[in-house]
Amino acid sequence: MLKEFREFALRGNLVDLAIAFVMGGAFGKIVTAFVDGMVMPLVGLLTSGKDFSAMEWKITSGSAAVTDAGGNIMTEAVQPIAIRYGAFITVLIDFIIVAFVMFLVVKAVNRLKKKQEEAPAAPAEPSREEVLLGEIRDILRKS
Repeated sequence: MLKEFREFALRGNLVDLAIAFVMGGAFGKIVTAFVDGMVMPLVGLLTSGKDFSAMEWKITSGSAAVTDAGGNIMTEAVQPIAIRYGAFITVLIDFIIVAFVMFLVVKAVNRLKKKQEEAPAAPAEPSREEVLLGEIRDILRKS
């Protein structure tokens, strides 16, 4: 069973897939840093200098806890309820950039595969009979 697992784990496709996951995670971090550090500040300029990722639509506002003079909590704090559309749009921009780059990678790989398919195959070596027939032909031409 251990031998089977080792063969499975070290199979080329599985190792390639693991490497792809690691590189994809690293690429996702790069894109997130790019969007958060470069794209969203530019979007913030368009939205009057606001932090776009912090934009939200408040449905209900929260309230602080109410305590009496002794410090006992009379009413629990209520968290505000809000739709955080700025964070969603930031992640959406991340996704669009990653999807576009993956599209370009797949397109380039497909183009390389197509070029390999179009490349003419090396001519096959003539069979022994063809070589002998060619030699006979050449001898007959000389005569």
